Amino acid sequence: MALTAVDRSLLHRCLNHQLGAWNDFVDRYLGLFYHVVHHTAHLRSVPLTPEDVEDVVAEILLRMVANDYAVFRQFRGQSSLATYLTVIARRICIHELAKRASGQEVAQANHRRHRHDDTPPKAQVGLEGLEEIQRMLRRLPTRERQVVRLFYLEGRSYEEISTELGIPVNSIGPILSRARKALRRDLKSPKPTPPPAKQAKPPAGA
Repeated sequence: MALTAVDRSLLHRCLNHQLGAWNDFVDRYLGLFYHVVHHTAHLRSVPLTPEDVEDVVAEILLRMVANDYAVFRQFRGQSSLATYLTVIARRICIHELAKRASGQEVAQANHRRHRHDDTPPKAQVGLEGLEEIQRMLRRLPTRERQVVRLFYLEGRSYEEISTELGIPVNSIGPILSRARKALRRDLKSPKPTPPPAKQAKPPAGA
């Protein structure tokens, strides 16, 4: 199935950081990501708690915006967007399940980065363009916010973050885990309902 006009417009809006675009993307594809996580875990006979599922989905969403929406920029439109996102989400899910099974988060993260990052990260946009991530980052202390920015938005390795910020490598994983939980809480929070539009009064004598 080819790329639809709706998805083409959605990608364009996200890549140009238009207001509300990320929320529209989440509304359209969040259910797909939950399905991928449940299905992948079932096929691999990996039991997941609801909190585990939400953590993996949060990781998928964070990867979508990482490196200035690199996942979107790599899409060539040769399939439907849903098919492409399913492949990406399944890959991320498998990595997350492997990390949970092995308990070697640092080694897995470094392996993933060297395997999939063929080019150095491009110049990044400011956090103000990433609506959901911005709200998440406001909840974090300064040091944790720096770690999240370097890892998810600049594609740095654990070692690079440790060197730049002067913190132990083994503290970075827990910091990122807390960030994912913050995003998970944000996803579970009900979105405010916009006030109803005021109807124009009919002209006098109508």
